[in-house]
Amino acid sequence: MFTRTRYQNGTLVPKERKRGKEVWEFRYYETDGQGERQRRAATVGTRDEYPTESAARKSPVVQAILLRLNADQPAAVGSADFGAVIARYEQEEMPERYSTRSAYQSYLKNQIRPRWAQTPVNAVKPMAVEDWLKQLDLAPKTKSHVRSLMHTIFQCAERWELTEKNPIKLVRVKGGTKRLKTPRVLTPEQFHLLPPLIREPYRTMVLIAGCLGLRVSEIVALQWGDFDFSAMTLMIQRSVVHGRVGDVKTEYSRDSVPLDPALAATLQQHKARCCPTQEGWLFANPVTGRPYHQEEIQKTHLRNAGIAAGIGGDIGWHTFRHSYRSWLDETGAPLGVQQELMRHASIQTTMNIYGKAMTDSKRQAHSKVVEMVLNGKKTNAVEAQESIVSAIGS
Repeated sequence: MFTRTRYQNGTLVPKERKRGKEVWEFRYYETDGQGERQRRAATVGTRDEYPTESAARKSPVVQAILLRLNADQPAAVGSADFGAVIARYEQEEMPERYSTRSAYQSYLKNQIRPRWAQTPVNAVKPMAVEDWLKQLDLAPKTKSHVRSLMHTIFQCAERWELTEKNPIKLVRVKGGTKRLKTPRVLTPEQFHLLPPLIREPYRTMVLIAGCLGLRVSEIVALQWGDFDFSAMTLMIQRSVVHGRVGDVKTEYSRDSVPLDPALAATLQQHKARCCPTQEGWLFANPVTGRPYHQEEIQKTHLRNAGIAAGIGGDIGWHTFRHSYRSWLDETGAPLGVQQELMRHASIQTTMNIYGKAMTDSKRQAHSKVVEMVLNGKKTNAVEAQESIVSAIGS
């Protein structure tokens, strides 16, 4: 005979700890893979955070567990608060990559939860969300990120059968793809002024940024095992953000890039003097043996070098990536080659419509940029092209 599953409410009990304040513990039953009911418990928060049982029951932890346990109960469909959906998303769907995860948690804590946590899922309306986004004191691109996160959470709510539609599909963010500030791009001559003003190992990091256009999270994550000096290639396969090792930004970022012999020689010199570690980090702090934190290097070394060079202190790690893209243009590299060297996942990012570039073409374009970076001047081919354009104009 078929037995209907009961709606489970669970039990909240105060629990003392040997150290620290008394907490609420949520107790419930869950069916294991063999169909047996197993007793479970989850710590909700301290009695200071939730003074009463009623307050603790409204906590994101409890609401997320109840949503999962009672997913097959019609009473749960459409009536859950959006805060409960957010909590379940955090427990089950939150991206593992640290930088993405921390950004999402910031949006949830500072923008989404304060406004929408107490709102029933089916009461979230497109125009209300759109008007709310307009009022936020954020850059249009950041508003677009907040909107995208809400859209993703509602997709999960649809899959969990908590709602029949995703209202965020109709929400627009004006100018969401535009930057408020044009990214700074350095000329090869300006870049060449910086390395002599920066001490090692940061100088080598800057040279890698200029010659390869890598993201700084990828630079601090480099290990000597990533290099194949016989084939003159480098495999990008991890990132480090705030000292935490994680995956690369996108799957397309995981790729092999060419090494010019001049850059390879610079790296070999660095290898002879760098701090050795068991993992083989290129840029490890001698005190901790772990990769450097890139933010402090930017604040202390890059900006000071820019000021000392007379080109301004508004220089960041991503300035070099934007500059690298500009220098590829100067070499006359096809857009397909540029997309390959930049390792962009989006076609719009590099305007790539020409397909995959040949390895030789990638290597030639890369070597021309390295020549500009290390010599502080444009290549003969670029100078000749400019002379022809100048002659035509006159």
